[in-house]
Amino acid sequence: MQYSKPKMERLVKNNAELSKRLQQIMKEHELEKSFALKALYHSDVKDGGRFMKDYQELQ
Repeated sequence: MQYSKPKMERLVKNNAELSKRLQQIMKEHELEKSFALKALYHSDVKDGGRFMKDYQELQ
């Protein structure tokens, strides 16, 4: 599964829990949005993460 910034942005936009988690990561680690999206992808989506199926279903 390949990381795609547009897909991650759509996934976060459509999921309030991920949106909140993104803001939390940005604040805690003082990251820009693009880096926080990658961190979120690796922690909650990739390799059997809770939102992997939702991510895969996005076109």
